[in-house]
Amino acid sequence: MPTVVAGFVPIWALTGVGYLVRRTNLFGLAAERALTRVVFYLAMPAVLFTTLSRVSLKGLASTSILAFAVSTVLVGAIGLAASRWLFHRRLADQAIGGMSSAYVNAANLGIPVAITVLGDPSFVVAALMFQLLVVMPTVLTLIDTDLNTGGTGRFRRVLLLPVRNPVILGAAGGLAMAALGWQIPPLLAQPLDLLGAAGVPLALLVLGMSLFGRGQSADLPRRSEVLLVVLLKIVLQPLVCFLVGHFAFGLTGPPLLAAVLFAALPTAQNAFVFASQYELRAGALARDAILLTTLLSMASLTLVAYLLA
Repeated sequence: MPTVVAGFVPIWALTGVGYLVRRTNLFGLAAERALTRVVFYLAMPAVLFTTLSRVSLKGLASTSILAFAVSTVLVGAIGLAASRWLFHRRLADQAIGGMSSAYVNAANLGIPVAITVLGDPSFVVAALMFQLLVVMPTVLTLIDTDLNTGGTGRFRRVLLLPVRNPVILGAAGGLAMAALGWQIPPLLAQPLDLLGAAGVPLALLVLGMSLFGRGQSADLPRRSEVLLVVLLKIVLQPLVCFLVGHFAFGLTGPPLLAAVLFAALPTAQNAFVFASQYELRAGALARDAILLTTLLSMASLTLVAYLLA
């Protein structure tokens, strides 16, 4: 088995353990929420801070992230157009449809993939920055435009999202250390390394726990719409990323693998969070897209790694 493909074994194993823990109600729903906060506010920022402080910054701005960005924008636009012209949804729901088609889970699954499979977390930082600074404000603007809930307060909150996100702050701190050539003092590095070591396994356990019960709802979207969104996310986005990266930008080897792997990541939970926050009908679509793309990504990510490794 190729080394890259073998790197997915612990990822899917720990995700499965998390699902079984939640299904058997071993710790209860409160434990899932608590672990989610531990991962988001402590473990993931620690692992990004310590890891990125020791890497070279040469590969952060590259054509790989450009290929990923092109595939995200193009497939997201297709998802939005399909939601409008095929399923006749309102603009706010169209934004959720486009987001469900192309907004990847770069945190809960992308960070473990970057560290475990690629061995380099720098690409996940660039992907997170692109989604937070470009895609997320665009989606929120479309929703606010439709619902007329905008204003300077909400616009200011959107602009401040990166600095209020502990994962981004941890990554930014690590990048600053690397850029300045500074090293973490040993007395501080050891506890941060210990905390960061828990980041990846805890994130995967939380991901598995979140899958249980997600599809239980009476508000069901049309199967054809769910199928289209899943195909856009799991098939078309990585295919577009490969074609753009390889034929337009001449990418091969690890840079191409990184871009296509991230394009093949499943839909992020942010899509469901936004739809729930604004009480949109497309919430059921986002929920089902997250569930199905996460399950199918176990096969698609492994296939991408096998073909491009």
